[in-house]
Amino acid sequence: MDVDNWQAVSDADTDSGTQPTQIVESNPGSPQKSPKDRLVDLLDQVEMHVERLRRDALKLEEEKDTLLTTLDTLRNSEMLIELSDSEREDVLHYADHIANRCLTVDVLVKTTRDCTQEDALHQVNSFIDGLVVSLRDDPFGTKTRCLAFMNACSSHTRGATDKNFETAILGCTLDDQKRVKKRLQGLMDYIDQATNF
Repeated sequence: MDVDNWQAVSDADTDSGTQPTQIVESNPGSPQKSPKDRLVDLLDQVEMHVERLRRDALKLEEEKDTLLTTLDTLRNSEMLIELSDSEREDVLHYADHIANRCLTVDVLVKTTRDCTQEDALHQVNSFIDGLVVSLRDDPFGTKTRCLAFMNACSSHTRGATDKNFETAILGCTLDDQKRVKKRLQGLMDYIDQATNF
């Protein structure tokens, strides 16, 4: 392979209109650089592309998570009570269909965690799942708890902090902490919309 002219182009890149990944040596004939330095420069470019790929994949992962959270919240919506049994069944079937379609998209950015961090993330997810389930029966209490969870994720708190959630979130990796904070913000935005009806 000729690294001086190396580039990777996939069908997805050309079909979607995005720029293909290109790694090109800036000055291949330069006598000032040793072959090792030239290779390190190329690897630096590859690393930048890898970091961009991870960042883009994380955004997709967050978008998928937001969509699934929204679907869970809609399944527990008070509006379902106002529907007849057949209407409720139709709506829930439609929500399940959308959730199953969403689950066909598999985006995974691995975060390296030790056992303690895995346990902490599991606890955090359980806390947030509990928020989603309680939203229908107690929207205002859920909003208060969600705000307390958000305060636990921030050094600039505005009100009460949930100490149990804070202990769990502090045990997570920094990447997980950022994702959880965005997830909670998305849930809070949804709660604000739901409670304004």
